[in-house]
Amino acid sequence: MKLSDFHYDVPEGFIAQHPPEKRGDSRLLVVDANSDEIFHRQFSDLLDYLDEGDVLVVNETKVFPARLTAIKEETKATVEIFLLRELEPDVWETLVKPARKAQLHNLFRIGQHLTAEVLDTLDSGGRIFRFTYEGDFNQIIDDIGSVPLPPYIKRQAEPEDTERYQSIFADKRGAVAAPTANLHFDDKIVEKIREKGVDIVPVLLHVGLGTFRPVTVEDITQHNMDSEYYEVSENAAAKINAAIDRGNRVIAVGTTAVRVLETAVSADGHMKAESGWTDIFIYPAHKFKIVDALVTNFHQPGSTLILLVSAFGGKDLILRAYNEAVAESYRFFSYGDAMLIIRAQE
Repeated sequence: MKLSDFHYDVPEGFIAQHPPEKRGDSRLLVVDANSDEIFHRQFSDLLDYLDEGDVLVVNETKVFPARLTAIKEETKATVEIFLLRELEPDVWETLVKPARKAQLHNLFRIGQHLTAEVLDTLDSGGRIFRFTYEGDFNQIIDDIGSVPLPPYIKRQAEPEDTERYQSIFADKRGAVAAPTANLHFDDKIVEKIREKGVDIVPVLLHVGLGTFRPVTVEDITQHNMDSEYYEVSENAAAKINAAIDRGNRVIAVGTTAVRVLETAVSADGHMKAESGWTDIFIYPAHKFKIVDALVTNFHQPGSTLILLVSAFGGKDLILRAYNEAVAESYRFFSYGDAMLIIRAQE
């Protein structure tokens, strides 16, 4: 299976540079894999596709300001350090730009209260840093870090991003990128969903390099995902399993929720309460065991995310939907419009 099979053209001007004025103001492209039909709706119309007893599974990860500006002590060169994950207390895996300026044992100063030493260099171009500081590390990062907007947003982070690049479900700190399908929900939409008898169930996947690392091999089966931490609580598993046993649907909000559900599913198609690290890579030919429908954003050509949604809805239908979205001037990627994909019943 070739990466080039998952390409489409999106005009630069269609890539959303700012969030909509209000959460929930987005359009919703509905893709029904049962009928091969595509419908153009508004995000608030999601309610029309939910039934009493369904469960809507969201990701409760919380984005932290992972982008840091550092000064090399020896040369005063400026680098950007992008925190990925904590490996042990005060030791982090990072990305550095430009990486050539961060070599083994180089020291960097970040703000007034934080220093960092390169402990190791990785084949991937990443760096392992040990941080030294006085006070509370998270508070220091919150004070000096910036929102890690993706590179296709061609501007610096602004004050609005602190709130808008964070979902209303965010509760557990640890993501370096937002689970963007969750950004469409506001309190009003959530209230209406609950009034309809749909349970909103949180799971956790700390979005890291595994989600957004680009696929660089033409044979997609050779791509390796980086591991990301996930959790499914006893309460979440019980609610999801109760819906399955009633014959109701499990609807994932975002590809990260899909990856949690498809990681923690048992052989009989029920959820297990567990936590750990997942490197599950979902691409066409994957047999979904638990997810019936997916709320998601539009994703970059050739990304692991478009591979996942192509597996879920069928490659030909998904690419037809993407091309129709371009023709209808939808907004793309993190701050863009939404899709609802209804999986074909087997």
